[in-house]
Amino acid sequence: MTVELISIGTELLLGNIINTNATYLSIQCAKLGFTLYHQITVGDNEVRLSDVIKTAQDRSDIIILTGGLGPTSDDITKETLAKVVGRELVMDEHSKERILSYYKQLYAYDTNKVLPKGLELITENNWKQALKIRDSIVIDNDNGTAPGYIVEDKNKIFILLPGPPGEMIPMFENHILPYLKKLQDKVFLSKMVKICGIGESKAETMIMDLIKSQTNPTIAPYAKSGEVHFRITAGADKEEEAEALIKPIIKELKARFGNNIYTTREDITLEKAVIDLLINYKLTLATAESCTGGLLSGRIVNVAGASQVFTEGFITYSNQAKIKYLNVNPDTLNTYGAVSEETAKEMALGLIKTTGCDVAVAVTGIAGPDGGTKEKPVGLVYISCSIKGKIFVKRCNFKGNRAKIREQSVVAALDLVRRSILEIYV
Repeated sequence: MTVELISIGTELLLGNIINTNATYLSIQCAKLGFTLYHQITVGDNEVRLSDVIKTAQDRSDIIILTGGLGPTSDDITKETLAKVVGRELVMDEHSKERILSYYKQLYAYDTNKVLPKGLELITENNWKQALKIRDSIVIDNDNGTAPGYIVEDKNKIFILLPGPPGEMIPMFENHILPYLKKLQDKVFLSKMVKICGIGESKAETMIMDLIKSQTNPTIAPYAKSGEVHFRITAGADKEEEAEALIKPIIKELKARFGNNIYTTREDITLEKAVIDLLINYKLTLATAESCTGGLLSGRIVNVAGASQVFTEGFITYSNQAKIKYLNVNPDTLNTYGAVSEETAKEMALGLIKTTGCDVAVAVTGIAGPDGGTKEKPVGLVYISCSIKGKIFVKRCNFKGNRAKIREQSVVAALDLVRRSILEIYV
């Protein structure tokens, strides 16, 4: 079945809001095995929205619309679709009652109290959200006031979801996903293989023979900053059959990429993989950051349970800080500079002495846009990791703007910690 996404909101067109809904829904549709050929963003304009819906209606089986279900005059999704399918809007008493209950709970309103005119709990435009397209399926919103809807019209299905991700995602996962799964003629199963330390083009080249010969399962590469993810998707009559189709592909990827693979689970991030290794081997970690300025420790503490292993972090941006907190030798800084293998090593070794941690990782580099030279260009970063008396150093030459270089440095630092632990313990 083909799916089309329509994102509604002038604020999306103007760039005031990033369209994360489309990204999320695209991933979900791929997992379901649906084909997604088109997605479009349209402003709060009835004529243009109507045209977009009619176009989608002609070429797609399922049309998912997000946004435009609120109480204001520019929320026109439901009204526009009603005209396209030729149905009237009617009051849904169930939704009306839920809206009233929501506001009573929100304001701790005494149900026995009658408010004076002009101080009503709910303004008249809020009841607009309780209107539904006749014969549509109403989807309760447990995180807001705007319900969602499923409109089955002839051989087409329209799914209307609220725009705020905090409302849209739970509604999709709790109600829409089970509905869509019933439409599948097969069971589709996806597994993710995540690698780092290899660029996207090289990683794809390494499995090009598998990609060219793929039928079922399929392999789709996704590039992230410093990482490459491969999604393997198989379709079968039963989940066990799909699992059996995927297993040999994952086995082959492991054989080709080895320790470059840091997980085969979709819910595991690189920082989570590092934390799990530290916990598994009962190791503590400390960080020393120059050009990343706290981004590395920030990624680490994003992981629940990081407090079991992460002891402390230093932002030693200046040479004076490197000397004061990490015992970097001033002669090393004068001779080799702050951005050098020698300084990176001393930062990590000094961190071990200062904190008593088992694993120390240090980052120093030139994030730009200024500060680069011919010998040391912008993007030059040294990362060192000290563990069990051994020191590992990686020299990187990143491309991109300041934010991109810092982000890539964090990924490389996490990866170096991971590889260093594997080198010692595996």
